[in-house]
Order: sequence, then C-alpha cells, then structure tokens
Amino acid sequence: MDQNRLQTLILRFLVFVILACSANFSVARNKSDPLLDLNIEELMNIKVTTVSRRPQKLTEVASAVFVITQDDIRRSGATNIPDALRMAPGVVVERIGTDVWAVSIRGFDSRFSNKLQVLIDGRSVYSPIFSGVQWSQQDTLIEDIERIEVIRGPNAGVWGANAVNGVINIITKKAADTQGTLLTAGGGSFEQGFVGARYGGKINEETPFRIYAKGFTRDSTASLTGGNNNDQWHSARGGFRIDHNRGIDQFTLQGDIFSNFIGDNTINKSTLALPSISANGQRGHEEGGNIRFRWDRVISDRSSIMLQTYYDHFRRVLPNSNNNAESFDIDFQHRFPMFGRHDVTWGSNYRLYHNNILDTSTTTYTPQTRTNQLFSGFIRNEITLIPDRLLFTLGTRLDRNDFTGLEIQPNARLMWIPNTENSIWMAVSRAVRTPSRAENDVHIKTALLKNVPGLSDLPFPALAMLEGNHHFKSEKLIAYELGYRHLFSPKASVDIAGFVNDYSQLRDFSFGALSLSTGLPNQFLLPLIVNNQASAVTYGFEVSADWKPLDKWRLQSNYSFLEMQISSSQLAKKVDPGTGAADKINPQHQFSLRSNYDLSEKLQFNVWLRYTSDISYYKIPGYVTMDTRLAFKPTRNIELFIVGQNLFSQNHQEFVADIIPSAAAFISRGIYAGAQWRF
Repeated sequence: MDQNRLQTLILRFLVFVILACSANFSVARNKSDPLLDLNIEELMNIKVTTVSRRPQKLTEVASAVFVITQDDIRRSGATNIPDALRMAPGVVVERIGTDVWAVSIRGFDSRFSNKLQVLIDGRSVYSPIFSGVQWSQQDTLIEDIERIEVIRGPNAGVWGANAVNGVINIITKKAADTQGTLLTAGGGSFEQGFVGARYGGKINEETPFRIYAKGFTRDSTASLTGGNNNDQWHSARGGFRIDHNRGIDQFTLQGDIFSNFIGDNTINKSTLALPSISANGQRGHEEGGNIRFRWDRVISDRSSIMLQTYYDHFRRVLPNSNNNAESFDIDFQHRFPMFGRHDVTWGSNYRLYHNNILDTSTTTYTPQTRTNQLFSGFIRNEITLIPDRLLFTLGTRLDRNDFTGLEIQPNARLMWIPNTENSIWMAVSRAVRTPSRAENDVHIKTALLKNVPGLSDLPFPALAMLEGNHHFKSEKLIAYELGYRHLFSPKASVDIAGFVNDYSQLRDFSFGALSLSTGLPNQFLLPLIVNNQASAVTYGFEVSADWKPLDKWRLQSNYSFLEMQISSSQLAKKVDPGTGAADKINPQHQFSLRSNYDLSEKLQFNVWLRYTSDISYYKIPGYVTMDTRLAFKPTRNIELFIVGQNLFSQNHQEFVADIIPSAAAFISRGIYAGAQWRF
C-alpha cells in the first residue's frame, strides 16, 4: 500500500472515530486535565519566572510573555520543541529539513538566528560558534516539560548579551511531579517511530528522582523536484533528575546525554560549485551531554538565594562540518527587600566556552581552537510606587566578553494595574548581540558567482571567499514596547503588545582586495568581508486571545504583524539574506487558532489552524495548514491518540537555508498514532 493511500485511509478512520465516539459518549468535563478546569482568570495568574528571575503572576509582568503549558503541548500533538513554539505569538518557526529549523522572535529569521536567547531550566544553549541554537540537540522527553515561557522583546538586563529579540525558557518538571512509570510509543508516516520511558521514585521522602530514555526515527524530506533529501533523523537520548529538599534549601542534580544520526539536505550545486561537495548530500552524527547542579534557598516570599552551575559538551561530525565544543557556567543570584517598597535582585555569572573546529573542504577557522570567557553582573530593582497598582522596574546588566569588551544593557519598565480587569505596561531597553566565532575567524568558499552583484560582471573566473573580521563589533538595539491586558470575564481575556525596534551596527558585507591563489589550480580570490554597516527599524504588534465558551471547550488565538525596514548593501542581501534582506525573508502576518474540546471524560478532540504569509525573497507562497489530535482514554492510566499534521496539502515549503546553500525541502503531510501508559 503506498503512503498516499495509507494517509487517506487513516484520515477516513479519524473522521469515523470522531463521529462514532461523539454519539456514544456522554458530554462531561474531563477531570484529568486541571488546566481545562481552570477559568481564564485563574490561567492569567499562572506564575512565570523568566522575566525577573523570580515568580510573578502573568498579569503583573511588564513584558510581552506567553506561556505554553504541558497541556498545550500534549493537545497540539507536537513531537519536538520548535513545533511547540509555533503556539506563541510573534515567534516565527520555519522548518528547513527534518532536523533543521529557523526559529526567531520579531524578525531576523535564519537557520542561524542570532538574536534569540534559549534556555533549558535556566541553562543557556546559545552557541558562540555561530550565535544561534542547534535545535536538533535541544530535546527531552516531551511529557517532562512543565511549561515554556516565551518573552518577546529584549530581556538583556537579566539574561545578558544575545537576549535581543526575545528569550525562550524551557522548564522541566520537578522530580516529585514525575513519580511512577510512563511508557509511550507510536509511529506513522513522517514520524516513523518513537518510544519513550520514564520512571520516578524516591531515595527517601526528601529526595525524589526520575530517569528517562527516548528514541525516534523521522523520515527524510523531499526536494522541490521530488527527490530524497537524505536527511532522515534517528535519535536516542536519556537523562535523570534528583531533587533534595532540606528545610528552606532545595538541591537539584540533573543530566542528559544524546546521540543523533542526521543528514544535511543535498547541497545546491547551482550556487556552490565545489567538486568536493557530493550531489547526494551528506550523512553524519552528533552527540553530547550536560549536567546541571542548582541550590535554592527560599528565606521568605521576598528573599532568596540561588546558585547554579552546569557543564555542557557536544560533538558534530559531518563531511563538511566537524566541530566539538564544551562550556562551563556558574550563576549566582540574590533577592532581598529594601526600605519596604524596593524588591532588589542582583547576581553575577561566569561562563567559559572552549571549541575546536576542524578544517573541511569548504570551511576553515583561524585559529582552529579557541577558548572564550564571559564575566557579567546584573542588578534589578522593582519599586512599588502605589501598592498593587503602580510598579516601576529599573535594572542593568554588565557583560565583559573577549570580542568587544564591556557591554552595558539597561532597561526600564513601568506596570500600571488600575483594577483587576486591566493592566498596562511600557518599557525601554538596550540590548546587544555579541560577535560569534564565525564572524571573527571563519573562511568559507562560497562560489556564489551567478547571484552576487559585482562578481558575475568580472571578466575572469573568481572564487568568492567569505571572511571573518576580528574588528567586528556587537550589534545594538534600542527597543520601545507597550502592552495591554484585559480580562473581559472569568472566561475571556486579550493580551496586546506593540513594539518599535531601532537596530544599529548590524552585520553587513563588503568586497576585499582581489588576489591570486598560491596553490593549484591558480584562480583569483575575492574576499567578502563582514562589517557593521547595516541598520534597521522594525515595528509591529501581537494580539492573543483566550476564550472558554463552555467549561469543556477552550479557544486560543493569536495574530502577529511585523514590518521591517532594512538598510544594507546589495552584497549582504545576496550573501546574508537573514540580515541584509530580512524585510523579505520574514513573514509579515501570522495567525493561529487552537480549539481544545473535551467530547467526554474519555475523549478529546483538538484542532490547530495556522496561517503564515509569503516569504518573497525565496518566492515561497503563504500557506494555511491544520493539525488535529484525537485522544481516547479507555481507562484512567491509558491514552490512545492519533495525530494529523499539515493536513491541508500533501506538502508545502516553509523556508530555505541561508549562508549554507542547502537544497530547499518540502514539508510533507504526516499522520501518526500512539499510546501512553502511566502506572
């Protein structure tokens, strides 16, 4: 049976099950989903920690924040963190290949999006090699995620350099919340097979723990001509967490290891004319692990101490990408009240990066090995001007890095809560994005002779060389934000945030001096040198609404608008479209609507409709797609589910890899089924 016919049969079965179960099960509230039992007012009082590094009610946060809960993730059917992030307004998630995504907030989307800080339990996974996140390495048992806090807009005053356009913090559950055994397994078309297991127990009453293991295999994407991109993804991962409570102290020890077998999309030979690149793509693997220790002392509701340290290591081996990196981080924080109306938080951080990047046929780093250090400190003071009504926050962070020296990133925020139904906030912030190793040390053979202005007009053949620049400076942002939240009733709310971002010293490119190669064959070399001559102004807004028309039915929608005005060279628009042509590479409009409906105590039906407008630079049309999930619980501890992804078309294109000219890929329709057992 071919795949198309199989998907059609599964879709028909899905419709049949929905109709049959709707007719046979009585309508009642689902007692197993506490979040659906909460009204909107209670949901808005969920506490977040990423904005200020302390628990705050969502309604009191002077920042554009969106929380993705475990219940949201489960009902969405998402099997990876990037797909779950599509639920947040202002977040652009575009899949490039099976294991590659472009993820950004408020613009500058790219395979190597460099203005976004990503944390897992407060542990930074931002790579200094290319100033971005390798999403294939960021994973865990999806059921162990408690929530994902998404901050739109800069939060560098707390999290430091590179938290420019936003911060994503993936927070996992405490060991006490994962007691017992969980088994899950399934498979289908694109999600060919997956399995996960977790066991939680207790060493003693004060020391719960958990261990987990998971694995999956995902199919290859298809090229635009119908071929196989050879980017199948096979993964295995395991980890543990131990929590120990002793009076006012809590200690956490947590670790993970992983191994991925991956493939890069077929290299586009029309733009990268190098004989060493295989036309059939490339296969390789990556592996790594991390360990984290954290100590929390809660002295009172307004006084606490935190100390966290972690070590992270990974190695990536592909025919044209061979590197390994390790990092060590220690973070200290102290919060205390002062003079009654002041809530002060201060802290310091030390981070060490060590990486080694081997030469390949296309890429060279000089020096090959580098060790960098980061020293930083921050202070944040929340001042109560009018109790429960008017809060003013002032803070700054100082970062000392090896590339640009001292960076100062202040911010000021004002929150006004006139009554329980309304809150208004505004903010002014400064943030920087520090240089990466690639911008300082890299030499890349690009050979973009057909498309780069100035190169195609040369009367002789030349090889373009992308060159780093040791004088490259930090990119800078001044951001202005305004937000409003309104609670219509305990069953309906709206959250609106607007922004104007003024960027300076953005990455740009210029031509260097023409030279002749020393080796054979002799050819002219024309360097393309990175500099800081670009700038940009962006503005937009995001609206998210939450409505419970019935106790058993919740609707969540959001809309995002983005306008970008980029000033850069024509060379940058071709060589580095993620920055130079960002106005044409980011969708201007995004819309999402999620419907979570409990047909009965045993049956749930979830629908997720999404729209993304066109990406004119790559001539990718806008698309509408839909995911659905039907879950049936024959007993309290067993859940059977079937999920359809990207159901409106056989396949669609979402993005194209910039800088690395990989072949474009179609994202196919997918259907998978599975079961979960808890005991």
